Amino acid sequence: MDDDVLTTLKILIIGESGVGKSSLLLRFTDDTFNPELAATIGVDFKVKTIAIDGNRAKLAIWDTAGQERFRTLTPSYYRGAQGVILVYDVSKWDTFTRLENWLNELETYCTRNDLVKMLVGNKIDKDNREVDRNEGLKFARKHSMLFIEASAKTRDGVQCAFEELVEKILQTPGLWESSIQNHGVQLSDHKQQHQGACGGYCSLV
Repeated sequence: MDDDVLTTLKILIIGESGVGKSSLLLRFTDDTFNPELAATIGVDFKVKTIAIDGNRAKLAIWDTAGQERFRTLTPSYYRGAQGVILVYDVSKWDTFTRLENWLNELETYCTRNDLVKMLVGNKIDKDNREVDRNEGLKFARKHSMLFIEASAKTRDGVQCAFEELVEKILQTPGLWESSIQNHGVQLSDHKQQHQGACGGYCSLV
């Protein structure tokens, strides 16, 4: 049934409660946006297959509650992840300052040292910005993360965030080849960076 799928990847979305993790996920998987979306209880889970440079990858995307009372779910949530999207709200400085805590948790529980990290500054549609783009870019560079600003509301940057993350994972064969189990699938040899697809939003670090 999934013979044409190169691999299945486990992607996590983490960050403080209210930064728009579920909204980013729903915009990417269902192309919907609900401004009244309730806080996630526990863990939500979505599957989407995308094509990157002619290779199809199935994404199993895990969206977790940011609230402290759900932290007991953490170890199993992080286990085996190949990519993580770390989200903050550009209109709330405190969600940016707490990114270090999330990175510490990632290092504590994650089972892979080479997983790919993407930092997403969400809600750029808002007028009351508190976190400058350069602050986000500087933080991402410091921690060897990809970086993009996005808006789940307007769609800006959302597709690109997931595609860039997956592309980087596929360029790191040790992250995903072990899950293929000798299907003999080869990555097509695309060496070009397709910056144009990002509409100028992506910064590869």
